[in-house]
Amino acid sequence: MSRKKKAPRAVIVAGMRTPFVRAFTSLTKVDSIGLGVAAVRGLLDKTDLPYREVQSMVWGGVILPSASPNVGREIGLELGLPAAAEAMTVTRACASGLQAVTLAAAAIERGECDVAIAGGSDSTSNAELKMPQRLVHTVAPVAMSSKAGAKDWLGVMAQLRPNMLMPKQPTISERSTGQLMGEAAEEMASRNGISREEQDAFAVASHHNAAMAAEHLAQEITSVGGVDKDAMVRADTSVEKLARLRPVFAKDGTLTAGNSSGLTDGASAVLLMSEEKAKALGYTPLAAFKSWSYVGVDPADQLLIGPALAMPRALERAGMELSDIDLVDMHEAFAAQVLSVLKVMGSASFAKERLGRDKGVGQVDHDRLNIYGGSIALGHPFGATGARMVTTMAHALHREDKQTALLGLCAAGGLGAGAVLERV
Repeated sequence: MSRKKKAPRAVIVAGMRTPFVRAFTSLTKVDSIGLGVAAVRGLLDKTDLPYREVQSMVWGGVILPSASPNVGREIGLELGLPAAAEAMTVTRACASGLQAVTLAAAAIERGECDVAIAGGSDSTSNAELKMPQRLVHTVAPVAMSSKAGAKDWLGVMAQLRPNMLMPKQPTISERSTGQLMGEAAEEMASRNGISREEQDAFAVASHHNAAMAAEHLAQEITSVGGVDKDAMVRADTSVEKLARLRPVFAKDGTLTAGNSSGLTDGASAVLLMSEEKAKALGYTPLAAFKSWSYVGVDPADQLLIGPALAMPRALERAGMELSDIDLVDMHEAFAAQVLSVLKVMGSASFAKERLGRDKGVGQVDHDRLNIYGGSIALGHPFGATGARMVTTMAHALHREDKQTALLGLCAAGGLGAGAVLERV
């Protein structure tokens, strides 16, 4: 009788990212592919991994370049990774980076590969402006025709009007509802009783924690174009300073530029291997996933509440309770969003209605929440944040002598993500 071979365990070996900088500043001329190349090159240099060992690339992105949407493949080719190393690019809005990492982990655990690089990148500075569809429909038939001549182009020019030539202003809004993400977060703040003062205090803590952890975070950053550190952390900010800022999404609202994440350029990459392969190559793993969970909620009903469902489900799949977790790391799209998620996780009525539980998931102590800061302070390149969180928490478990970390991310479209990391 043959024995079934034990499934391999995927482990996180290392992680590296670019500096995160405000859009349209120091990294404007580096596109999403270029940022990804810098992060992956930094990762390979840090680990001294021979390029020939890489078998798979899984990359996350949100603002995908139309001419080369498979960003992961382009990164691998530009770096000179083995041509046989397969690659794909995934998008799950702001959870794309985590999605890429868990897809790579799952592939390793299914035995499809032994060495994978996963992560994500986005360059808001290089987002392509969308032209009005009237202009596209007028110009495209001629532009795409190999037989078009001067007469055809003159005909097109005759049809053009000034209002057809202005690009559409990009917004972070829901296609299904038309609502801006910030407007949805304002509704969440009102519905869950989250005050402006609470949001500003949370944002200040994010900046102060990131500033205090700057030396640790620097070890995860590779230089790009002479930029070698995060550019958005404000160590000297205060509740008093943030209180002077005007609301952004509603005249009498509570969300400001100070308690919301900003538009950011950056990339983050994670090296994963089967535990056996890591041992064979002489690497010491940092962490592994105990579980993960992805969920969807109605975008018209608390758009960004998804982590309040995904995080408990990840805990349940790991056979754990919130009280078993040492560190909690949540993506900070808005302070209002994080505080709303934390509030409903402690609610018995929410647990009964949405999770089928008799009691609330529990309260997260602030001394174990986002201890190295979060997206409000560090910035949020949409496709990179999830991978950044994995890297930082994998290192933090060792640095802080902890065993487990719970990750949570909200995402456009009413999506949520959660994952449990354990120290190896």
